[in-house]
Amino acid sequence: MADDSTGKKVFILYPPSVIQENMIQILVRSEFEVYLLHDHQKTARLVKKYQSPILYINIDKNLSEEEWEEYIRFLMEGEDTKDVQIGIITYNEDKALARKYLMDIGVHCGFVRLKLGLEESAKIIIKTLLAVEARGKRRHVRAPCADRQLAYFNVVCNDKIYPGNILDISIAGMACVFDEEVPRKFAQGAVVEDIQLRLRGQLTKINGRIVGNRSLEDGTTIYVVLFDTKLSSHVKSRIHNFIRKELQDEIDKQLLTV
Repeated sequence: MADDSTGKKVFILYPPSVIQENMIQILVRSEFEVYLLHDHQKTARLVKKYQSPILYINIDKNLSEEEWEEYIRFLMEGEDTKDVQIGIITYNEDKALARKYLMDIGVHCGFVRLKLGLEESAKIIIKTLLAVEARGKRRHVRAPCADRQLAYFNVVCNDKIYPGNILDISIAGMACVFDEEVPRKFAQGAVVEDIQLRLRGQLTKINGRIVGNRSLEDGTTIYVVLFDTKLSSHVKSRIHNFIRKELQDEIDKQLLTV
């Protein structure tokens, strides 16, 4: 059973260009944790590592129809992969093919015809992801920031700049540490204006409020900052893009060892 507090990972194997360039943005904005994969053999080994992952497969690429059917049956019947929830993505409008996957093979997450158009296809996938509770109990996808050089921030107080590193971030807020001791003004409940986030080199300005902090044994204090809910679409897009790239990078590292 998947951890309801973190939701489920959504993998898309051999994504067509329309998904890589457009649909993934829609899914990420809808707060689904989405990853793109480009190797079916490594995918079969990767999905074993997660509880009830969701795997959408583009059956138009790389393998024949018979080979895809064999591959999907292998995943659905395998002891280590039988919990994978599979959906099909294709431009093929053959109704007999759809019936085979939906009725005979019994894939869990639908048969999505991309010829319906980007928006309609995205709606179908989102509806299915909601039905299988892909989000779990979480409201927002959070990305840990492994490389501190790619995710840092600063705030100004009394004409002095206080820089720091972001530990993890979502569209709702971040956990962070300052590089040096900060004034008492940065106490729980304090409003912090003009926070400058530097996410993979892109500068984003935002306002927030400190909603908690805790001290570690080494004396470091971790602050939890809740962002202003009235974010512009531009700011939301930058944060979502950063989160997507951070999560994808982590999966790409794992693919090197599976």
